[in-house]
Amino acid sequence: MEHSTPSMHQFGAKQPQVHRIKPLAGLALLVALSIPLASQAAHTLSLQELTEAALQHNPVMRVIQAQQEAATAAVTTATALLNPEIEAGIGPSRYRSGSNETKSNWGMGISQPLEFGNVRQARRALAESGITVADASSELTRSELRSRVRAAYFDVLHRQAILKMVEDDKNLLAEIREKVRLKVDLGEAPKYELIKADTESLAAERDYRAAQVRIEEAKATLRGLIGPQFATEFHVRGELPKDKTALNIAQLQQKMGDSPFLRQGRTLSDSAMARLKLEQNLRNPGLTLKAGVEQDPDLTSLRFGIAIPLPLWNQRQGQIAAASAGVREAEALLSERELSLQRQLDATYQRYLIARQQVETFESGLLSKAEAALKVAESA
Repeated sequence: MEHSTPSMHQFGAKQPQVHRIKPLAGLALLVALSIPLASQAAHTLSLQELTEAALQHNPVMRVIQAQQEAATAAVTTATALLNPEIEAGIGPSRYRSGSNETKSNWGMGISQPLEFGNVRQARRALAESGITVADASSELTRSELRSRVRAAYFDVLHRQAILKMVEDDKNLLAEIREKVRLKVDLGEAPKYELIKADTESLAAERDYRAAQVRIEEAKATLRGLIGPQFATEFHVRGELPKDKTALNIAQLQQKMGDSPFLRQGRTLSDSAMARLKLEQNLRNPGLTLKAGVEQDPDLTSLRFGIAIPLPLWNQRQGQIAAASAGVREAEALLSERELSLQRQLDATYQRYLIARQQVETFESGLLSKAEAALKVAESA
């Protein structure tokens, strides 16, 4: 019995479809691979873009926003009226004369606590001072975040400039090493000169790698100021400032009073004063209006009254003393902030003078000497 084996031409009608599918599959694979590569492309960002990203995505900004919302809610709480109270009761009534017949009686009353005007004003002032404190804290946080982003940004640029110098040194030492090798091969220089050149070249390569690592460290610091969702790979766009305008310490001291750091301290002091005033006014917080009706079996009684607390035993001495101590603490902290800011300004200005003197010294003489030494080394 013979078995027929299918020949290839019997499936020939399907072969063209396979050949068409293979190119399409390859194209789809290429597109799929190109998408993540495009998404991973490094972004080049300016200082303004980095600052805006930090103000938008840094978690501390959400904390400040929540504090401002809480301060606004505190004003709503402070201006709210106290709720009235209603009470009702029922019970038996038994006559003491005549028959011992028992009947029922009932009563109902309502009371409305009211705060004095000075108490409500002080409570509202304290809540509004909380908004002022939250706004000052928000301004201080934004200012500090901008400063930290700016410092990290220029740190990246500074380290990139160092990398460029280290790379130039590495390339120069590589050229010098090649010239020394040729002289050693020709017998014009001893072999230890080549060993020395190799050592210097390896040291330059090590410094180059270290400079690259320092750039990544600076970028990591900058990335940490923006937020965890920021791109892993990015480049910064810009250059180091070249403005040589001399700073005036007297002008800086005059502007020191506008510092957000001091404004926040002043708002904290004002808030402490508002709390002290509220505690003092709470010795006589207000009164309570009352109205009620009582129904006995044979008698209906209407009652209207007023209740005023008497500050005989508790005059809030403890709360007032604590608030007074809070005022003194806030004033002392404000003075300490002023002294601390003055110390930082003086120290920073001295560092600025030293750096400026170093730049002037370098530009006046060292730069020309370094250029001359470089020409000698290149011609050696």
